[in-house]
Amino acid sequence: MPLGRAHLLASMVMREVRRAGLPADDVLPLGSLRRWAPDIGDVSLLAVAQPAVHHQVLDGFLRLPPVTAVLAKLPSSVEVATERGRVRLHVTAPEDAGAALVWHTGTRRHTQQLQARASRVGLVLSDGLLSRPNGALVSTPDEEEVYRRLQLPFISPELREGLDEIARAASGELPVLVAPSDIRGDLHMHSTWSDGRDSIQHMVLAAKQLGYEYVAITDHSERAFASRKLLALEIPIQREEILALRSRIHGIEILHGIEVDIMPDGSLDFDDTQLEGFDIVLASLHDDRGDDGARLTDRYVRAMMNPMVNVITHPANRSPALSNGYDLDYDRLFAAAVATGTALEVDGAPGHLDMDGAIARRAVEAGVTVTIDSDCHRAEALERQMRFGIGTARRGWVQAAHVLNARNVDAVRAFVARKRNTERAGR
Repeated sequence: MPLGRAHLLASMVMREVRRAGLPADDVLPLGSLRRWAPDIGDVSLLAVAQPAVHHQVLDGFLRLPPVTAVLAKLPSSVEVATERGRVRLHVTAPEDAGAALVWHTGTRRHTQQLQARASRVGLVLSDGLLSRPNGALVSTPDEEEVYRRLQLPFISPELREGLDEIARAASGELPVLVAPSDIRGDLHMHSTWSDGRDSIQHMVLAAKQLGYEYVAITDHSERAFASRKLLALEIPIQREEILALRSRIHGIEILHGIEVDIMPDGSLDFDDTQLEGFDIVLASLHDDRGDDGARLTDRYVRAMMNPMVNVITHPANRSPALSNGYDLDYDRLFAAAVATGTALEVDGAPGHLDMDGAIARRAVEAGVTVTIDSDCHRAEALERQMRFGIGTARRGWVQAAHVLNARNVDAVRAFVARKRNTERAGR
């Protein structure tokens, strides 16, 4: 199940738990959903409740309105079917909540590595509990206590993949990951000028409510595969609308941007004269035109060599749980991005989540500047899709220092100007 669908299902079920008044102190997501993985094996939740009411929580969960069938019932968990998919609920006591969260969040490889470490320090981690070899339980009210007992700093859920995170934690080399509070603006969103549902004003006001300092309105260019596009003759009309909104809406900067399509030969949908009038230019591949990975990489590299192009959006053009997208030469892509001063995007749209965690990690290790954007087509989803983007970036060990839109608007403008001015100086 793609992350977007799984997130909606989990949110709906947690809302029903609260409405039903089940005697749980908290209900939290688990597993790949909590790790913001693009593909979710199953939707699992954890209810924290006093042991005396565990049976009430489990029995009450089985009677929730969305439940269409009971698939499994065990002393500490149940699994149900809903019209949107299966959901499993685990229940634990408050004093064991930390161990339960750790046990049910990480991949099997991560938990196996923690089990080995627990054994080395004279403890046992198993079945959502931390104990001594004699069976005496160790109180773990939160995850920090579990990792402390294992002589490790806290490891963020997004990193618990069983790769090198435990070794890096043990040596004090974990990064401070980018957080929602670091994001100062959203550089990729669409309005009714192309295939968005809401007006520019509606998008800007929604972004202002989220506390953003700036946004970029980036509608599709005229040869995009979108259902509606911004025509070349409409560019000055849209610019006038944005200028008028700037005079009426204060407290947020509105950048006039464009998501321009990369053509089969690597040229762009709009020419440089048209693009120079935009505050920021995003370039995208939406159709491979039958090209292989090498040819698609060529198209990206040529686009990045254009001084007007500031960001390459969703490079793989992937679709979680459906397609991994383009088979690109990422080393070459990253080298071109660094050499040309072009950012690569982590796209929070549920249909992309691209660059995914592993690719994003390689990008920042290569010195690439990234953006984290919502790629939103309706105002009500701005926050949700940005959160997906942040979760995806965190899976890639991305820090705020790597992120263009974790900087203020002057720094964003300077990033754009640096590339344009370098080209002018070269002439």
